[in-house]
Amino acid sequence: MSFSKTYTSQIHGLRAEIITIEVDLSNGLHAFSIVGLGDRAVEEAKDRMSAAIKNSGFTSPKQRNQKVVISLAPADTKKEGTSFDLAMAVCYLLASGDIKFDADKKIFIGELSLEGNIKTVRGILAMIRYAKEKGFESVFVPRKNAEEAALITEIKIYPVDSLRNLIDHISGKKCINPQPHTKIITIGNKKNNNQNEFLDFGMIHGQEAAKRALEIAAAGRHNIAMYGPPGTGKTMLAKAFTGILPPLSDEEVLEVTEIHSIFTDPQKNTNSAENYRIITSAPFRAPHHTSPYSAIIGGSGNPKPGEITLAHRGVIFLDEFTEFDRRTIDSLRQPMEDKKITITRTKESVTYPADCIYVLAMNPCGCGGKKCICTEKEINRYHKKISGPIGDRIDIWISVSKIEYEKFSENTTSDSININKNDSVTITERIKKARIFRKTKIKKSTISNETLSFFNQLAKKFDLSGRAYIRTMDVSRTIADLEQSEQIQKQHIMEALNYRQKN
Repeated sequence: MSFSKTYTSQIHGLRAEIITIEVDLSNGLHAFSIVGLGDRAVEEAKDRMSAAIKNSGFTSPKQRNQKVVISLAPADTKKEGTSFDLAMAVCYLLASGDIKFDADKKIFIGELSLEGNIKTVRGILAMIRYAKEKGFESVFVPRKNAEEAALITEIKIYPVDSLRNLIDHISGKKCINPQPHTKIITIGNKKNNNQNEFLDFGMIHGQEAAKRALEIAAAGRHNIAMYGPPGTGKTMLAKAFTGILPPLSDEEVLEVTEIHSIFTDPQKNTNSAENYRIITSAPFRAPHHTSPYSAIIGGSGNPKPGEITLAHRGVIFLDEFTEFDRRTIDSLRQPMEDKKITITRTKESVTYPADCIYVLAMNPCGCGGKKCICTEKEINRYHKKISGPIGDRIDIWISVSKIEYEKFSENTTSDSININKNDSVTITERIKKARIFRKTKIKKSTISNETLSFFNQLAKKFDLSGRAYIRTMDVSRTIADLEQSEQIQKQHIMEALNYRQKN
């Protein structure tokens, strides 16, 4: 009897870990155990692995009178999930002498079905990136994970359909061609992450002030709150907002795709073509106001990320913001300021990224009716749901009022949309130019002493906090960027200050 070793990987939080699989076979009464702090899914791998080996043309471990011990190292690290199945099966076959090959610098990742097919797993991108850092040269992954895995260069990715398919490759009977490198191609935000077409800004009638405010928010990645009576288009504007954001950079594509790869369950997606698609446009998340605290912030059971992390580098839209639980609203203080969220539990603390634009929508009062029936006390209680620290972190407040009926008959054809200066394509180009202008043109002080003195006087008049002062200056800089102005002018200050005031 013999001993063998293979390697696999698992995800903990947003971090990948290399797991060493060791198999020891010895004579004696039949016994089969997996050691190394495995969860229920790891323990059940004995049955999946045994059936897959049998249905791939080899003798099942359960049909031999031998003692089988499988160790997952490091032993003091908790092992979770099904990504170890393939590595354990290969390691067993290697120990039993059924196959022979050099397992050094090779990683095996995948869940086994009973018939020996290999199913997709989550977090493949993070695993490949870490395997490359640790000097591994080849990775064998489920075929449906291969395109995503091949985003990482300088490491060979082999797409595998089944255990038999892998064994034929190892034995030289039928070699598997490495997956070609996946190139990141961005074609703009034509679709969101639910694969629905974005609503074009040019199709939204009226609300030019709100569109202007949203353009500024997109250009400078500022948090924005829209308030007004029901039916004025707040939700429609928010859904169109992500469509004016420029495509993600290559680095951001890898970052965002990695997060969604880890925390999206591939087995729940019935359309296999969309499993772990590469995300090139800004994510858009819109949780319902009845969503629990843990769904928005994260942290149910094991420290899992919430919607604000899944919206990283994109947009989180919180409709009916004042109807969210008070605890949830106040918990947004840290991520809105630090662009990350730290979740602490008894045995561990995990920090997740949460760099997203907060787009909020709310009614002016609790009843939200055309003719308000709320008492002054009820209105005050309604507004107090948004605490001072949260309100201070909202850069832009914009009123979305009722529009005239005549506006609905204007610009209704597709041709008129194409020539509209406020269609999404035109706005996106302005935003791109503004961001490039800030990166390439702004290299020194961008406000004159006279304008700064003017701003300071207004800041005292409106009693701005230190945070509000800095954020207002940043919004002013964004407005100047949109006009390709190196200097912040008084009109930029005035417009930015106007957005700080909730009328």
